[in-house]
Amino acid sequence: MPSRPDADDPHLGELSEGEILRAILARTAPASHTIIGPGDDAAVIAAPSGTVVATTDTLVHGPDFRLAWSSGYDLGWKSAAVNLADVAAMGARPTALLVALAVPRDLRLSFVESLADGFRDACAALAPGCSVVGGDLTVSDVLTVAVTALGDLEGRAAVTRAGARPGDVVAVAGELGAAARGLAVLFGRFRDGETPVPVDPTRLAEGERAALDAQLRPSPPIGLGPFAAVAGATAMMDISDGLALDARRLAAASGVTIALDGARLGADPTRALAGGEDHALLATFPADSVPAGFRTIGVVRTAGAESLLCDEALVDISGWDPYRDWDSAAG
Repeated sequence: MPSRPDADDPHLGELSEGEILRAILARTAPASHTIIGPGDDAAVIAAPSGTVVATTDTLVHGPDFRLAWSSGYDLGWKSAAVNLADVAAMGARPTALLVALAVPRDLRLSFVESLADGFRDACAALAPGCSVVGGDLTVSDVLTVAVTALGDLEGRAAVTRAGARPGDVVAVAGELGAAARGLAVLFGRFRDGETPVPVDPTRLAEGERAALDAQLRPSPPIGLGPFAAVAGATAMMDISDGLALDARRLAAASGVTIALDGARLGADPTRALAGGEDHALLATFPADSVPAGFRTIGVVRTAGAESLLCDEALVDISGWDPYRDWDSAAG
């Protein structure tokens, strides 16, 4: 977004709550399942199947993002995407987002407007028909974005982590390891000591821009969640904490062992296993039933001594931990 003169871009502390909310709501789009949208005490969302899928996630400046690296638009997009992915992982179609913002008084109005634009455009690109339908606004020294996402199962049963069966194949939709590569670029190259500094595009090597986008503005395959459910997925989950950790979670919930094929994990299997925040979809399907958009990466076996193997060896990678893998420096 082009910069605006300060006189036209006041600090949030200079505005009333109503003025800020009007600026945000002017940038939202209608949601296809909305009966009553923003402006009342609560929204009313249709649930044609009679079942509502609900999830929530909070992004806090410091452990989850840095303003030196993320624009308001990036933050709005990512906040939407990570929640949409959780709905899709249940086999549901996202219908609405509720957004609660805790904002410092010294932020500019243009930042919040860009945040709203990011939410709107992420929904339009990743989950058409879904939109922000309400939320809350308060003041805080730490910028915090809390999102609740709703979805509709469209008459299907939810696909949980607990349905994988021996003989199923393990498949993934989306990239593995790209977001972790992007984070490594940010921490390795765009800090002054411990303080994050803005990204200089001229210092990016081939492929690094795409890796930064995977980290700062992810595009999970949201539409493939309901598609996988229709195709007969027996278990599914969003890979937010790295394939190694999340595959173990799925295996534990299902009471099975997952055996991965390292050659199918991409050019950097270690990063694919360890990297977090990919928001790819991990699913299991009956043999010969993997739908388009998913690629096979392993098989499900009867539970053994280890819940996760790769190339028949124990996987000693713990996975992603934002409290360990992000430091506490501001910026």
